[in-house]
Amino acid sequence: MEIPISYCWHQIGITGDKSCPQLKEVIHCRNCSVYSSFGRALFEREPPKGYLEEWTNLLAQPLSEKTINAPENQPKESTTSVIIFRLEKEWFALPVNLIKEITSVVWVHTLPHRSNHILRGIVNIRGEILTCVSLSNLLNLKPTKNLSKTAQPSINYPRMIVLEIQENRWVFEADELDKVHRFYSNQFQDSPTALSKHHDTYTQKIINFNHKKVNYLDSELLFYELLFYTYSRSQSSSNNIETINP
Repeated sequence: MEIPISYCWHQIGITGDKSCPQLKEVIHCRNCSVYSSFGRALFEREPPKGYLEEWTNLLAQPLSEKTINAPENQPKESTTSVIIFRLEKEWFALPVNLIKEITSVVWVHTLPHRSNHILRGIVNIRGEILTCVSLSNLLNLKPTKNLSKTAQPSINYPRMIVLEIQENRWVFEADELDKVHRFYSNQFQDSPTALSKHHDTYTQKIINFNHKKVNYLDSELLFYELLFYTYSRSQSSSNNIETINP
């Protein structure tokens, strides 16, 4: 069944020139009967020829090692989901449940007499004023320039990552973002006993993934260090909130 598509919401609606007379009443296109009826018809349409057979065959295939990033015959409950990102030339990972949002890079507003090499300032993330920190400086990473991107699929440009630990939120900038991966417990290796680099202090485990060493950070230690550098941010930032625009 072919459905005539009339994207009025893109033309005269909320994402268009907003000239639709119905907007005064419904406020947003999602509250309009035209919008909802199109969505309902889209879900009720007949699938294309061969669509059901294609997905039936796809779902019938066994999971491969690439799908789960782990050896065979491992219990599902022993997996941990992490997000992998790059700071300078080093790769790091954090539990995905600590990541609340990932956004494009926004302007960092410095705090007079408060900003330092760790505390960069404050940022506006969707109307919420959050403390922005430099995780690279906290881990004492050496700056790198013109670093070639990896051959693996990733988001090869800086992103802001909103981190929440024990109901406290910080924002840090990652130079490169990979994606969420799931690993089994035996894939987390102990970090070396002899620590030669400052960032190894914050490394809880090592993950060898795609021919690179990924430092799985100790989120508890990270939490206390971030508190140490930003514990008085609420008093300092409250005087600057009025000057921040979305």
